[in-house]
Amino acid sequence: MNTAERLIQSTQQLLWERGYVGTSPKAIQQRAEAGQGSMYHHFTGKQDLALQAIRRSAEQLCSEAAERLSSPGTSYERIAAYLLRERDVLRGCRIGRLAADPDIVASPTLRAPLEETFTWLNDRIRELLVEGRERGEFSEALVPADAATAITAVVQGGYVLAMSAGTAEPFERAVRGALNLLTAHLTGGQE
Repeated sequence: MNTAERLIQSTQQLLWERGYVGTSPKAIQQRAEAGQGSMYHHFTGKQDLALQAIRRSAEQLCSEAAERLSSPGTSYERIAAYLLRERDVLRGCRIGRLAADPDIVASPTLRAPLEETFTWLNDRIRELLVEGRERGEFSEALVPADAATAITAVVQGGYVLAMSAGTAEPFERAVRGALNLLTAHLTGGQE
């Protein structure tokens, strides 16, 4: 792994653990086992490196979600696969946690990958719900855009509840609740 890659991966982990303010250039360099000169050779500064790390985390999150949301099965089964996938719940979402970081949300540049990620996720879930409704899997009463946003909010809120409680149980209950609400819109006895 080259130095630039070590710097990006180290920054990803530090942002997830400490947020933007807590991620100092020195901490990045120490974790990446890279010198200051190497960091500034590859990146113009902390913000540039953080942006690359956030974009990488966003790409990884989208890839993980796409894998489940594009898998075989009904729309309901694919959304369930996304909701039920294994996660390190007590660490929180590596993108969602950054949305609570005041320095990131104050910067349009650093905030952009967060907005893009959640927009992509909402759109993909909405498309699945529309597809399922068109195939008769879901009732016409289901509002795909609202349901997609609710599903995304359940995941993000579930992380917050779990981290606050120090146990994954609230996250798991939130996911089961979302699936129960979605099940209420299934037609033809599908569950």
